[in-house]
Amino acid sequence: MSDFIRVERPEGLFGKVQVIRFDRPEKKNALTRGMYAAMVRAMRQAEGDERVCAHVFLGSPGAFCAGNDMQDFVSYAQDGALAGEVVDFLHALAGARKPMLAGVDGLAIGIGTTMQLHCDLTFATPRSVFRTPFVDLGLVPEAGSSLLAPRVMGHQRAFALLVAGEAFKAEAAREAGLVYRVVEEGELEDRVFEAAASLAQKPPHALAAARDLIRAARRAEIAERIDAEVREFSVRLRSEEARAAVAAFLERRK
Repeated sequence: MSDFIRVERPEGLFGKVQVIRFDRPEKKNALTRGMYAAMVRAMRQAEGDERVCAHVFLGSPGAFCAGNDMQDFVSYAQDGALAGEVVDFLHALAGARKPMLAGVDGLAIGIGTTMQLHCDLTFATPRSVFRTPFVDLGLVPEAGSSLLAPRVMGHQRAFALLVAGEAFKAEAAREAGLVYRVVEEGELEDRVFEAAASLAQKPPHALAAARDLIRAARRAEIAERIDAEVREFSVRLRSEEARAAVAAFLERRK
């Protein structure tokens, strides 16, 4: 596994829940290609293991995930395409057949936000902020969010999130359907693990069938939309708009 991804199956959750934790707090858990690859391997292993009934995603105090690592992102812009590891992770999210839960504290930027549209239960602390600055970088939404967000949030809130780049605080995200429940910082992981433990005790085949009835009909549609987004994302990466936006971002950071 990547040095920045911790994968665990806690005994307190009967070994039936796989926890994937972003562990790069000094970079606010920005995702590298290696981190994407590690998560894909972990998800595939858990999906193929009958003992595992759910995935849990967690970050660090104050930062769930700041999106793509900018050094990697610059290389994507130079190559004019998203890395295969990134695309594989997006499809792993869309194709997962076991419930996915997330505990968000603090920043959730880009993929840190859009992956919540694939999660079945997202818990967030009051200081959490969800934002997708795709258009600001001369890009387009990803992870199937252009399909899922309007269905979950309605057109106008989806537009505000994905196109206008507005930040949604935790309570606004809950009202929009992006978050299941807002809990205090000190309670976040306990609440996530309680929900995961409850799922772990349910009849596994009934659990899988019930989730499949909710999600299966749109799985192929989401996969198709992810591929369409990736194609347009790659076109945008090669555009002058994106090159100028990324250069301006790097200059501001300096």
